Amino acid sequence: MSYDSAILALSNDALKYVKDNYVIGLGSGRAATALVKSLAIFAKKKNYNIKGIPTSLQIKLIAEEGGIPIIESDQVDHIDVVFDGADQIDSQKYVIKGGGGALLRENILFSLAKKIIVMADKTKFVKNFTRSVPVEIHPLARNSVTKTIDKLGGKVNLRSLDRGYPFFTENGNIILDCDFGVIKNPKTLSQKIKQIPGVMESGIFLKKPDIIYKAKTGGKFEII
Repeated sequence: MSYDSAILALSNDALKYVKDNYVIGLGSGRAATALVKSLAIFAKKKNYNIKGIPTSLQIKLIAEEGGIPIIESDQVDHIDVVFDGADQIDSQKYVIKGGGGALLRENILFSLAKKIIVMADKTKFVKNFTRSVPVEIHPLARNSVTKTIDKLGGKVNLRSLDRGYPFFTENGNIILDCDFGVIKNPKTLSQKIKQIPGVMESGIFLKKPDIIYKAKTGGKFEII
């Protein structure tokens, strides 16, 4: 089942939150990719002077191709609006991110944002989180973090590429995908994970989005 037409429609609608001279956080994933492409066209049409902060090299290349000027997060003290996707969104409006491996940078952008807009298709919406939680860690902490997460009740898998090599983030770290089953208290779990030495970031984001777009079939979407 395709949500492409709805994602295109909502990405165009979300541009109403963009103003001239805005610093914009550019998230990763399918919905964010559609948004960045639409944003590039929109900014040229409006002659807006915007700057983008990408969360991954993939998004940076797409933004550059569209003519969006790129800066880094350490060059600003705030971001006007962040557009990003999500791997799951629970009934409390917490999100799990990191399926693409950009969770550390994405969370930094969330922390700087005045407004966070998350876009996802309706299959990503759940009552309680059920998918594994990506945890970005320093490679030297692999064994110690694995043991601690095991004590927290998580089953750990080291993220690997198709040929069996470990997946490395753009920050030079590795990712543990941690299955905790049904997660009813994501805030407490994320706080416990982030206290473990060697953990750089948890895929459960504690700063909630201000606006959520839900893509539906038939090109339709809902704003939450």
